[in-house]
Amino acid sequence: MNFKLSDCKNRAHADALILPFWKTPEGVECALKSCEWTPPRLSQLLALQDFKGKQGETFYFFDEQLSEKRLILLGLGPKEKISSEILRCSYASLIKLCMTKRWSILNIPLPEIDTMSLEEVLVGISEGILLTNYQFDAPKKKEEDQSCLVNTINWIGIAEKELKTLNQVSMISQGINLTRNLVNGNADDVTPEYLKNCAEELTQTYPELKATIFDKTRLQKENLDLLLAVSRGSDVEPYLIILEYKGDPSSSKHTILVGKGVTYDTGGLNLKPTGSMEMMKCDMAGAAVCLGAMQAVAALKLKVNFTIVIPTTENGIDAKSFKPGDVYRSYSGKTVEVTNTDAEGRLILADALSYASKNLSPTCLIDIATLTGAIDIALGVEASGLMSTCDDLAASLLRAGEVTAERLWRMPLFEEYKERLKSDFADLKSWNGRAGSANVAAVFLNQFVGENIPWAHLDIASTAYTTEAKKYWPKNATGFGVRLIVNFLQN
Repeated sequence: MNFKLSDCKNRAHADALILPFWKTPEGVECALKSCEWTPPRLSQLLALQDFKGKQGETFYFFDEQLSEKRLILLGLGPKEKISSEILRCSYASLIKLCMTKRWSILNIPLPEIDTMSLEEVLVGISEGILLTNYQFDAPKKKEEDQSCLVNTINWIGIAEKELKTLNQVSMISQGINLTRNLVNGNADDVTPEYLKNCAEELTQTYPELKATIFDKTRLQKENLDLLLAVSRGSDVEPYLIILEYKGDPSSSKHTILVGKGVTYDTGGLNLKPTGSMEMMKCDMAGAAVCLGAMQAVAALKLKVNFTIVIPTTENGIDAKSFKPGDVYRSYSGKTVEVTNTDAEGRLILADALSYASKNLSPTCLIDIATLTGAIDIALGVEASGLMSTCDDLAASLLRAGEVTAERLWRMPLFEEYKERLKSDFADLKSWNGRAGSANVAAVFLNQFVGENIPWAHLDIASTAYTTEAKKYWPKNATGFGVRLIVNFLQN
């Protein structure tokens, strides 16, 4: 999307001019202190009260006196309730309308909000626009059935220095769209090798990135045997992808993000039933968030040291598939009794967490994964689960989630959950039923984190993918987690 600057009296050509309005007890009030350039008949239309100014409400009409020919009224709701999230949602409604109508060039003046800084207003509006203005290029969908993306926004009345803020939002949005495209892609296309290639391509775009790739031979040499076990049922090669960014070499602080990269999950020999497998191409959303966040961090040139680690494989079915009841040794040396092959994500994350703890010197270790259906039962699409051994780390992630509206809800790591992991044959078992299973899965992962390393687990199984468009999330892949991680790193 192109961002350009314009002024009130000499506005650029556009398909529509956007005017924001507050909802008031008396009716509506324009959110611009000066409306001298609006058409005279606007007051007559407002007097009819067809437009109420409710949050996200849109009303448009044609006026030949305007250079744009169309005027769109956009409701922001009551002034006293305004927030960044309301701005995101309101302008998301605007973009949905314009995409449907195929209006691709918009003139947008900023609402004047006394309780928010100009930067906060600009970020909220531009995020709502950019996050909504997305369309996956479905390979078999007819072009005429697809909406038209908004191509250009002419911002009215803002200074050139504000373009920096807009460009930063755009960089983060590009990382989000990378994540969405990876999750939406066919599983036959977005394989472990595809993720590997994506990481290597990022190093070509951003030379400050360094990629280290473990192929199957290297995985065997390093004894990453849980990852290898899960991969046995597939004919595609597994990988461990390590992508490093050193934005602050003088600092010893080092954040590592580990993302689950199961590019298709059949459930293995504990086969998923019909209705549960169809969307399992999205089971690599944690890996996709890692790549999207890294692209954004590198583009923004953040002064942080940040590494992503992606264990990636398919969980397929074959005569060589790993078996329920068998015991496998992890990279850490701990043995694991596999009690359900559909709990494969925690196995590959266990090896990655152990490797990162031992070899990459993290001062902060976070993993992100579409790990359990239980988190969807507990929280639904409104939040992702957060489990952490460090109160400060948890508080920082919760704050980032509030700022970005990618909300997290902290859940417990009770000592009693460890009892559920006891095994007669190994150091621990991988799964023990549905009760508290999101929490038990997190406790399992914690067994593979190095001692005294601040650690947090983000379960995004309910938020990475949605069956209906919601706010500024498109239907299907949402890109949830990228803004959260970037904001966490920025602060």
